[in-house]
Amino acid sequence: MNGTLKGKVALITGGGSGLGAAVARRFSKAGGSVVVTGRREGLLKAVAEETSGKAVTGSVMDKNHLSRAVETAVRKFGGLDMVIANAGIISGADVMSIKENDWQQMLDINLTGVMNTVQAAIPALINRGGGSIVNISSVAGIMGIAESTGYCTIKSALLGLTRSLAIDYGQHGIRANTLCPGWFSSEMSDMEMAELAAEKGISKAEAIDRVTQYLPLKRMADPDEIAACVEFLASDNASFVTGTVLVADGGGAIVDVGMLGFL
Repeated sequence: MNGTLKGKVALITGGGSGLGAAVARRFSKAGGSVVVTGRREGLLKAVAEETSGKAVTGSVMDKNHLSRAVETAVRKFGGLDMVIANAGIISGADVMSIKENDWQQMLDINLTGVMNTVQAAIPALINRGGGSIVNISSVAGIMGIAESTGYCTIKSALLGLTRSLAIDYGQHGIRANTLCPGWFSSEMSDMEMAELAAEKGISKAEAIDRVTQYLPLKRMADPDEIAACVEFLASDNASFVTGTVLVADGGGAIVDVGMLGFL
């Protein structure tokens, strides 16, 4: 235990797997207490047991569920200091082919779900004398990705929401920042690599090599590496950082795609 988050209490949405679970584990090791939420009860309970935290099953579209999650943090651990808005889904399609239901579901979970989460949490953060909000966007929020019109649009919108939160609630001691991860090992990336492998007639390992070949670091991240970025933004080590975007993408955003033909 490094004590970075000693005495701090975090609410983590989408906490049953992937990045959310990695964040819960890292926060617990850093001395923090966690409340994890999500729709898959078994996974949530396993993470809560591993981290000595609490699991509250439900959807970010259910405001009553989120109120219960915040109340659980206050009742069980004495308050709420940090919110990690991580719950999200992905669906690929261009503007002309995206289905209305897919668009609406991504909008509901990836954007409105974050709004619902912070609305439920802000009073508890204010009562605590301030706190930190970390919204999980994506590199898709800062650059274009083929056949991802809904995902890119909504992940971009998260940046605006974060800036608004930073401006409006900084006076209450609340910081708000956005993390934009690139490729990291997760259930979602596994699904995407399997789809790419099937489409190209290659192995999953070859699919991973294909999507990371132009990254300066030439690999996907481990979830804990991304969780470390979340820890920094959430912790007092980032006490004067608010309204900003941290990109953790292995250097992909710095690559001049127009020069790749020379490689």
